[in-house]
Amino acid sequence: MAHAVHLTDEELDTLAKHNVKVSHNPISNLKLGSGIARVPDMMERGICVSLGTDSSASNNNLDLFEEMKMVAILHKGYRKDPVAVPAVEALRMATIYGAEAIFMEDKIGSLEVGKQADFIVLDSNQVFFHPAHDPVSHVVYAASGRDVKDVFVQGVQVVQDGKCLTMDEPIIIENANRMFDTLNKQ
Repeated sequence: MAHAVHLTDEELDTLAKHNVKVSHNPISNLKLGSGIARVPDMMERGICVSLGTDSSASNNNLDLFEEMKMVAILHKGYRKDPVAVPAVEALRMATIYGAEAIFMEDKIGSLEVGKQADFIVLDSNQVFFHPAHDPVSHVVYAASGRDVKDVFVQGVQVVQDGKCLTMDEPIIIENANRMFDTLNKQ
């Protein structure tokens, strides 16, 4: 289920009973004025809540790091509870819970023997990552997609030093802008 912003207690209980997974898209929901999903209530019921970005039309940059930070701080502020969604839960929502939501937790979502080797390397040699007392906290509250240096999918490097190795990004950008212009003229 995507968004799940207007659910009653009874509906939350039904989701929990039937093991329904939820994709929480906090930035999209806030940008569109859709409301705030009851994520802490879902978590208390054992509902698997993952993170999504919805789309570029309602999120713009699709930065999952921003979603992690938003889910962690939004619910703390809304509930007036500094532990409503801890950083480690926000990170799990972006990783293993996301894999669980699409029924692939046995293949992806964490680095374990027997799973696909999908991972990123962050440029942590930046002032906001120091002092490095709590790496999870730094990833959730300080990092952004712009800090991703390398990306590996199934153990194969697809991004190196911030440059895509599998596609020609300038051509993709040019084509996207050309298509947009074409659609805009219609």
